[in-house]
Amino acid sequence: MITVYLVDDHPILRQGLVGLLSLEDDIAVVGQASDGEVALAETLLLRPDVVIMDLRLPGQPGPMVIERLLAAGRAASPPWLPHIMVLTTYEDDNSITSAIEAGACGYLLKSASPEEVSTAVRATSQGRSVLSPSVANALVRQVRSTSGVRSLTVREREVLTQVAAGLTNSEIAAALCVEPSTVKTHVEHIFAKLGVTRRPQAIAKAHELDLV
Repeated sequence: MITVYLVDDHPILRQGLVGLLSLEDDIAVVGQASDGEVALAETLLLRPDVVIMDLRLPGQPGPMVIERLLAAGRAASPPWLPHIMVLTTYEDDNSITSAIEAGACGYLLKSASPEEVSTAVRATSQGRSVLSPSVANALVRQVRSTSGVRSLTVREREVLTQVAAGLTNSEIAAALCVEPSTVKTHVEHIFAKLGVTRRPQAIAKAHELDLV
């Protein structure tokens, strides 16, 4: 039997999940809470296989609760490894990254079907990663973006900084003591690595990634 603990500040949502999961012969909801503090205390006692939680909770954000829950589990005697599945309406890059980096196994949107939720619970209980399609796509975009940033050379970063300052290729060439054609090549490489085609896009991307 897979035991589940629910953490969400909306009672109706929790009741709906209890009703949904109670229809599954191999899943049992053993507890629920509306905030992270109660969840931290009760899960250490109940030690459920899966913790399903929202990211927006009273008092502390979900990622912080995830980190504290995992740390408390590791420090418990005997140690306990909770498998955490996020169930939320938020699918922005920051929310997704924060949850995954905090230690969540899965990230599902509340628009998921009942079958998707129960299937995700089973997979999460085994430590497998389960992601909604749009969440998986967002992570792929982030990885590709970050990969491009990591591959920028020191000179390309210098050129990008000058581009962001509004300098033309000729002005950048004069500042760096190189030929304009060399700067043009650097700019083309920067565009390719950042996945952009125009200078305004490169500048916006540079600010988004804190490169300038």
